[in-house]
Amino acid sequence: MLNEIMDKYLASKPDARCCWFNHEWISRRDFKELADKVTEGLKASGFGAGQRLAVLMPNSPVMLAVLLATWRLGGVFCPLNEKTGELSLIKTLGLLKPFAVVLSDNVKPELESALNGAGWQSVRLNPEKFAGTEKFSGTLQPADDFDKTLAVIFSTSGTTGDPKAVPLTHSNILDNINACLEHVPDLVPGDSLINVLPNFHAFGFTICCVLPFVLDATQVLLASFMPPSNTIKAIEETKPTVLLLVPTMVGFAASMLERMGKKLSGIKLLIAGGDRYNTKIDDRVTAAFGTPLIEGYGITECSPVLAVNPKPSVRKLGTVGPALPRFQIQLRSEAGEILPIPGEGVLWTRGPSVTSGYYHADEINHERFVDGWFNTGDYVQIDSDGYIKILDRVTDIIIVGGFNVYPQEVEAVLAEHDGVSLAVVVGMPNNISGEVPKAYVIRSQGSEVSEGELVKFCKERLSHYKVPRSIEFVDSLPVSATGKILRRVLRQKEREKS
Repeated sequence: MLNEIMDKYLASKPDARCCWFNHEWISRRDFKELADKVTEGLKASGFGAGQRLAVLMPNSPVMLAVLLATWRLGGVFCPLNEKTGELSLIKTLGLLKPFAVVLSDNVKPELESALNGAGWQSVRLNPEKFAGTEKFSGTLQPADDFDKTLAVIFSTSGTTGDPKAVPLTHSNILDNINACLEHVPDLVPGDSLINVLPNFHAFGFTICCVLPFVLDATQVLLASFMPPSNTIKAIEETKPTVLLLVPTMVGFAASMLERMGKKLSGIKLLIAGGDRYNTKIDDRVTAAFGTPLIEGYGITECSPVLAVNPKPSVRKLGTVGPALPRFQIQLRSEAGEILPIPGEGVLWTRGPSVTSGYYHADEINHERFVDGWFNTGDYVQIDSDGYIKILDRVTDIIIVGGFNVYPQEVEAVLAEHDGVSLAVVVGMPNNISGEVPKAYVIRSQGSEVSEGELVKFCKERLSHYKVPRSIEFVDSLPVSATGKILRRVLRQKEREKS
């Protein structure tokens, strides 16, 4: 379905711009030729309908071509984050069972060796060019029987440290894109959108990679936001009309522009999601970007956008706006009782953008999906106009610069150390990344383990953004009458310090 839309886009105006990369605009004709080469190579390898292709590549025309080729052949695109770490990736691949793993040619050889050693065949591709001689090789896996219309599977480490995956269909993604276009009237054909969010991030994938093809727009591809000065230079060179960022990026760019004594022009929409926006810098952001920021909210399971302020003139600062069309929403108590709106409670939703369930995970599906309704795990406030304000994350997820950190995963690593009797991890406010992990640790009897030792231990086993930035040794932890550790007490303690 989505591949047909992409191919129609490419055929409609062959000489028109498709995307910008490395200071060069690529026409739709040239991108189609690239995608055709990748499709031929992938097909020749035996890849076909129902197979999954794991991809560890930065944003680039070649990555987009691999995406289109996968869909043309009826396959499922599975974007992964190479910085997740070898052990986590191998666990995830065991869940996904891909035909092959596509690696960027700058992926460390040690990672490639580890993946190959675990039995997963890989191919290296240059993100900047595809000659057509590259050989895909893979192993046919059972065709996916979860849903024959699957388009993409997003992976996370899950709340227990075990891999968890969110499968989305072509219909899920297309409905979410159409709902965004209906809800945000200033998104129109001919726009140019910046695509700097990583493609393994659902916001970056659906809205930055795929939406431009549906909208008949162009996209400015950047492999990375860092350093911010390079992103600012790309914006100045290409003049995109729409910027899609996470709040951390907005803050970095605003500060950089202030130091450079510059202001951006020509931007009609600045949209941020993926984390809480610091409203204290709103005036500075408006001055730097030339337009007010409109905040949205999404969750991978919703393909991902669930709500957004429709446009600057009707935004309510501090909220993520009302729900998109076709999303039904409810407030419920933690016990599942339906609560009135306006009011506060746990946000539940259902609609055609919402996944039908986690990938091969019956137990967690029973917990999060009830009679077609999905529990987002977020505690929110909804006003009489339907505008949503995120109050807290019931699931205790820590969001570091837009990326999820599951406390239980970090706690499990800390617990492996002989010097640790008990560890609890919470989010600590941070001006740059929004939050960073902090660990409260009770030492084992007789242990004198230091903060430095534990940080080093975590660095060897976790992605950099998951490593605790601070470790506080304590003799006890706050608990409820039933013995449950009260994380909210620890979080409040950290907020009071900030």
